[in-house]
Amino acid sequence: MPTIVVDVMPKAELLDPQGKAVTGSLARLGHEKFQNVRIGKRVELTVDGEVTDEVLAEAKTLAEEILSNQVIEDVVSIEVV
Repeated sequence: MPTIVVDVMPKAELLDPQGKAVTGSLARLGHEKFQNVRIGKRVELTVDGEVTDEVLAEAKTLAEEILSNQVIEDVVSIEVV
């Protein structure tokens, strides 16, 4: 069965508290080369049948209206894997 993967990230202009905490932890652990971490989410939608343009359009609608909060998040990619 094909899977559609939706990646969602916090908007670039907003503070990412989880990412900031991880950035600080990395520095304390000696990994100073990583100056900024942003943490998002990955949603996998398993499709029963073929992934058509219609199915991808529906996945895009789901991603924008249900799987993400458009006030604070951006849908950065939707792909079939």
